[in-house]
Amino acid sequence: MPKDNRVQTELTVQGIPASPGIAFGQVFVYLQSDVQVPRYEIPAEKSIDEIARFDQALVKTRQQITKIKNEVEKNLGADEALIFDAHLLVLEDQVLISQTIKEFETTHENIETCFERVSESYIKAFSEIDDEYLRERAGDIRDVAQRVLQNLLGQSENNLSQLADKRVVVANDLSPSGSASIDRSGALGLVTDKGSKTSHAVIVARSMKLPAVVGVHDLTTKAQTGDWLIVDGYEGVVILHPSEETLLKYGKVQKAKQSFEDHMLEANRQPAVTLDGVSISLMANIEKVSETEHVKEYFAKGVGLFRTEYLYLNSSQVPTEQEQFLAYKAVVEACAPNAVVIRTLDLGGDKPMPSIPELDNKEANPFMGYRAIRFCLETPELFKNQLRAILRASVYGKVQLMFPMISGVEQIRKARALIKECTAELKSKGLSFDPKIQIGAMIEIPSAATTADILAKECDFFSIGTNDLIQYLIAVDRGNDRVAALYEPSHPAVLRTLKHIVECAKKEKISVSVCGEIAGDPIYTVMLLGLGVDHLSMTSASIPRVKYLIRAIKISDAKALVKEALEKETAHEIHALLHSFYTSRVKVE
Repeated sequence: MPKDNRVQTELTVQGIPASPGIAFGQVFVYLQSDVQVPRYEIPAEKSIDEIARFDQALVKTRQQITKIKNEVEKNLGADEALIFDAHLLVLEDQVLISQTIKEFETTHENIETCFERVSESYIKAFSEIDDEYLRERAGDIRDVAQRVLQNLLGQSENNLSQLADKRVVVANDLSPSGSASIDRSGALGLVTDKGSKTSHAVIVARSMKLPAVVGVHDLTTKAQTGDWLIVDGYEGVVILHPSEETLLKYGKVQKAKQSFEDHMLEANRQPAVTLDGVSISLMANIEKVSETEHVKEYFAKGVGLFRTEYLYLNSSQVPTEQEQFLAYKAVVEACAPNAVVIRTLDLGGDKPMPSIPELDNKEANPFMGYRAIRFCLETPELFKNQLRAILRASVYGKVQLMFPMISGVEQIRKARALIKECTAELKSKGLSFDPKIQIGAMIEIPSAATTADILAKECDFFSIGTNDLIQYLIAVDRGNDRVAALYEPSHPAVLRTLKHIVECAKKEKISVSVCGEIAGDPIYTVMLLGLGVDHLSMTSASIPRVKYLIRAIKISDAKALVKEALEKETAHEIHALLHSFYTSRVKVE
């Protein structure tokens, strides 16, 4: 390893593991800065020219993004190119365009200033969304806005298309188009100060099979281009200026990890059956129709959570009943004969959609506001469009219908009444549907968990949304760095609440699944199985690791472990118990 004159003390930084693998190489520090927009007044006689300049910038930006999309589709595949469909939709957003023009006509300030002001209001709204995946849409808007501003100002774009030699890219953050421009032949790995597991940079890194770690905070202020760095995408560890001893250690770790990954993928072809013969259903969470390919690739037993709001958020208009029906039908047919659990709209409050005026109001606390089933029950015609589409798709395979953010039994009864209306309307039109379609509820609010015994009498199944349930139980905002460490899935309150929900479901002889993040974390798999959960639903890529553990344990041991965990008093004690059990059954050799 080359030497330089600086003191190079080994520095280990913990981030979020985002894309598996281990990389070692020299750093390329990539710093993106926002476009600096001058502010000045436009004379009245120049107004038409100024709006025309805006139109030209939109056209040029559309051409640039279309070119990027085509290159990504060619190099990485159609699924990865879908990222840029969202970017093109931003450029076609008539509300964004008309508000910019209105701002210009009101203030008479240059169009760059007006567009920046309006786009920033959009970015702020999406940045405050609780859902991690949807929060990343702020990055889409920011990326497009920066491109439009660059074109208005006649500036050239930044990119990573030509890296000098093999490099580990270290950035404060990466826009979707910046990620897509990464030199595939030159990039060894990716590290960002900001970002999450669902960022577009991570999606691209996984597609390129680049080890990636995000959320390392201020590494860009400590690393310099040319420094040597280890990226551990398995554990989320980044080591700057690694010693020879550390390099030797990671060489062995890399070999063992790759061997383990290969072994897991091979074992994933086998059924998810415990050592004492209990079969566990592992299902996939999806947002897009195209993701059914991954469902098959990872041998998932159907879809445990189809988040339908993305059909709305990836469109500039509210999708029609027919458009929704075709999307649901495609997923159901692709997964048949396995089940597809379709969650009704979780829009509203923290997930604004400009094309639905009712959702455009600002709320002081959107996470607990006008959203999901609350919004749907107050807009019955829009809700019934979706319900009819789901019912029509139910004849093409096994469909289960699920309502989000249920807080009490009244909502279930009102929703069921609307379904009854929809079935009558479909019958009158001679359209087929499954009259025995199962109807369930997401248990993600403490009030629903507490009254699970009442809800179980009105439902055919439960699906526990642990992401929100844990957040609400412990009163911790997962997106707030200052308290994120308090978000503890192993908290005694979480364990006891899950136990209560499962017991209520079992008493009424209905199935129960978990579709939150902990379903895909093998450390918590044993806890969920020990509690009696029937199905686990997760991102498709998480299935091999969870299945590997399932095939290495007995349900009887899982039940004994839960009994012991219930006697513990702290989250740390419970997590240590679960982690010890996991490492004793699954060893990376």
